[in-house]
Amino acid sequence: MTGLGRNPVITLLAATGIVGSLFFADGVVASETGGDPEKGTKVFARECGTCHKVGPEARNGIGPHLNGLFGRRAGSLEGFRYSKAMREAGENGLVWEFETLDLFIENPRSVVKGTRMSYRGLKDADKRRHLLAFLRQFSDNPRDIPEAAPTLPEGPGFQVPESVLKMEGDPAYGEYLASECFTCHSKDGSDNGISPIIGWPPEDFVVALYAYKTGYRKHPVMEMIARSLGDEEIAALAAYLATLQPSE
Repeated sequence: MTGLGRNPVITLLAATGIVGSLFFADGVVASETGGDPEKGTKVFARECGTCHKVGPEARNGIGPHLNGLFGRRAGSLEGFRYSKAMREAGENGLVWEFETLDLFIENPRSVVKGTRMSYRGLKDADKRRHLLAFLRQFSDNPRDIPEAAPTLPEGPGFQVPESVLKMEGDPAYGEYLASECFTCHSKDGSDNGISPIIGWPPEDFVVALYAYKTGYRKHPVMEMIARSLGDEEIAALAAYLATLQPSE
């Protein structure tokens, strides 16, 4: 990623009781994420503040605190009890940077299937940039908070073509293709160390495969498989797997 210089000397501002005392860059309108940290304060309070805390006094609560988030491996904050899905995502190489956080905030299940975070996602791209600009300050600027590598969004963000999302897959073709999936994933929906993939809404499956296909979701085997599949094949798999239900 492109390296950028550090922000100017920060000014301590009083904020709401949601996050305690927060640090902001004096005179800085936009951060490397392209967002406005001050606007991000309001987005954080509305979208995240119930479960997450950030700032010098932040502690883990319903969700982990978000200090030092950028550059941190998913599911790795000491002292917080993560879901199995989040721990596995980190073990498989998921690191929180601008791109992965932007995708996760937009649609958490597209990045970590099985996350227990009860959040439906934030579709407004500008609000996500403002939120990430706000959170970024607690990774690379404030005193007593470990620094993270500078981040910069490069190129277009993750996006599944609308034509693919609307594509009606052929379940019979998907059944033929799925034999390779079931060499690792269980066909009856049991979880023996590898997340089940049956019974997903087709759109969720397509989004997840595209996340692997474009490299936003990290796993060497899944990335290789997803990149070998065409749009019709992904749609067919999604249609077939949606027809299967876990065994009782």
